[in-house]
Amino acid sequence: MKKLIYIIVPCFMVFFTSCEDEFIDLTPPASITDDVYYTEAEHFLTGSNRFYPYLMGWDDQGIYSDHGSDLVGYEEGSDMQEYARGETIASVDDDYYTDTYEYIRDINLLLERAESYDGEESIMEYVAATKMHRAWQYFFLVQRFGGVPLITTSLDVDSEELYAPRNSRYEVVAQIIADLDDAIAGLPNEANIGSEDKGKFSKEAAMAFKAKVLLHEATWMKYVGTTTDGDGTSTGAGSAGYDASNIIPYLQEVVSLTQSVMNSGTFELWDYNDVLDDLSSNFLFNLEDGGSNPGGLDKATNKEFILYGKYDFTFRQAGVLVSHVYEGRLKPSRKMMDLFLCDNGLPIDQTDRFGGYANTPDEFENRDLRMRAYFTYHQTLGEIPQNGDVLLNGGTNYGYFNSKFMSWNWGTTDAYRATETESYDLPLIRLAEVYLMYAEALYELNGGLTDAEMDASINLIKARAGLPPISNAFLAENNMDINTEIRRERAIELYAESGSRYSDLRRWGVAEEELGEGVYGAVIEGTIYEDNDALYSPEDYNYAPEATTTGVGERVCLVVQPASIRNFTRDNYLFPLPTSQLNLNDSLLQNPGY
Repeated sequence: MKKLIYIIVPCFMVFFTSCEDEFIDLTPPASITDDVYYTEAEHFLTGSNRFYPYLMGWDDQGIYSDHGSDLVGYEEGSDMQEYARGETIASVDDDYYTDTYEYIRDINLLLERAESYDGEESIMEYVAATKMHRAWQYFFLVQRFGGVPLITTSLDVDSEELYAPRNSRYEVVAQIIADLDDAIAGLPNEANIGSEDKGKFSKEAAMAFKAKVLLHEATWMKYVGTTTDGDGTSTGAGSAGYDASNIIPYLQEVVSLTQSVMNSGTFELWDYNDVLDDLSSNFLFNLEDGGSNPGGLDKATNKEFILYGKYDFTFRQAGVLVSHVYEGRLKPSRKMMDLFLCDNGLPIDQTDRFGGYANTPDEFENRDLRMRAYFTYHQTLGEIPQNGDVLLNGGTNYGYFNSKFMSWNWGTTDAYRATETESYDLPLIRLAEVYLMYAEALYELNGGLTDAEMDASINLIKARAGLPPISNAFLAENNMDINTEIRRERAIELYAESGSRYSDLRRWGVAEEELGEGVYGAVIEGTIYEDNDALYSPEDYNYAPEATTTGVGERVCLVVQPASIRNFTRDNYLFPLPTSQLNLNDSLLQNPGY
């Protein structure tokens, strides 16, 4: 997580430069405090602006992109790989805990000063944005740790709250909802945000984020319940405020909020397949100016991102390895590759459109366009690999490439961006996810969707992927169900985005099952790799190949990680609190299982 130097007074150098003499004359330097600073509307504008880097960024790739999940065919030593195997232990420190509370204190300071502000110029928008920031930070804590201490004021060294116990997740979520209601009321519509301020929170972003929070908590209560809470007296944060009767109204509000965003007329799916050789689902994620793609499209064409981290080549480059990391750590697993439907809308085990695995290009034929957009080699993007293009010679080579979130032509003489200078925006919520939240909430409420509801949501995403629309008749005729299709779409469309996979598996209560399975790579049995020393070196892998279920039945495949070392349990749904915090506050209780 970004390690920012904590500064109580949110004063930028530009502010000091422009009014240095007057400011020093009025206030001795030793007396400069947030009380002095937050006196004008411009101060609240500047203060709220500096919270945006506190959102998730490119330096949070491990968490953001679900490193080590069941969909990733890559093995390494990293925190998130250990997490997927159920090997996380309580560490002394966790920046994702301590840094987040530093951010929250910064945020609380502005909100406190806003209460006593008596200037003539309105600060409503800046306060609303700050409430949104606080909601974001607390939701991050809830997703990672469950219940946490709920602090809504700035604390001093002797504040009683420093030694208070954890609040339950339900109490924290109630505060998140209240903050988001205030944010929705005070933020401008996206259509009223000028081009120079794009990336700032809009009313629709707050609505979409509230829908995300409500859907997460409604499904968590439904499928996980209180099983991860602890009793609040010996372990965990307890279940104070738990109320299962909130599930239905939460889901109903998800439908209402997502409909409002969908019907705002402001957002649209970024579909330029006609000028990008059907590769919209690649170039959307590395979009900068017109040189970032063969269609000459820039960020102004992107009306799909609703909530996102703003980057710019001049003012805010990634500053960390992006293309390099995504090239390796997001190579897909066998499960991920087999999730893609064929171009007739059917799963690969239900249609003769599936080409099988015998030759390297076979499984790419007649498939969902996203498969080619995500998982062809980035230097020859969109070209389906042929026999001999993919060598199984150990290391991180398990049969597939990843190109999602990689800069165009990276690593070649025609590279658009050099390492660490990538400056594409980081999507946190986009319209495709809003469609999927709408569809999922309807399913959870009604057990199904009407054809019209499918056409207004999931079928729009499928159309960009080159897939035919689904209907209730289509699903029934092909022995398919809408819940599976919604979850399939979340896995594929949101691959490596915003921590969606780990979040989904946990809130659906299936993480121990899905993450407990072995992770596999390319099919060996019955393919060009079998007994072919020129293409496959079995001795270069840590594990012997073994049989697993594929689209054509059981076949022997490369093993990325065997099931025997993947021991994720219900106790792993939440991360442990850092022990340094437990030592500082005897009232804090560790999560169950740690």
